[in-house]
Amino acid sequence: MREYLYLGAAIAAEVSGTTALKFTSGFTNPVPTAVVVVGYLSSFYLLSLTLQELPVGLVYATWSAVGIVAAALVGVVMFDEAVDTAGIAGICLIIAGVVVLNVVSDAYTPH
Repeated sequence: MREYLYLGAAIAAEVSGTTALKFTSGFTNPVPTAVVVVGYLSSFYLLSLTLQELPVGLVYATWSAVGIVAAALVGVVMFDEAVDTAGIAGICLIIAGVVVLNVVSDAYTPH
């Protein structure tokens, strides 16, 4: 169970770093730039801990998919970015894919 906490923290760190990119002004603004560096380094460190227990395909698919959905939500909430019906459908498909991979699929269970 701890590996999923690491994965959740890795996702949060990556989304924080990605959000901070919006404020770096081409990496000339030092505080958001530091948040980007710390966010990404933390994310990869936490991913390395997650990978000690979980398979790389499952971890990377989950990390990237949930990060995509979270970044899209941050864009809508923080930056008033629009999401149309097709975008919502795509986000729903990403979520469905993560659920299928983590809950339904036997591909990553020990045999």
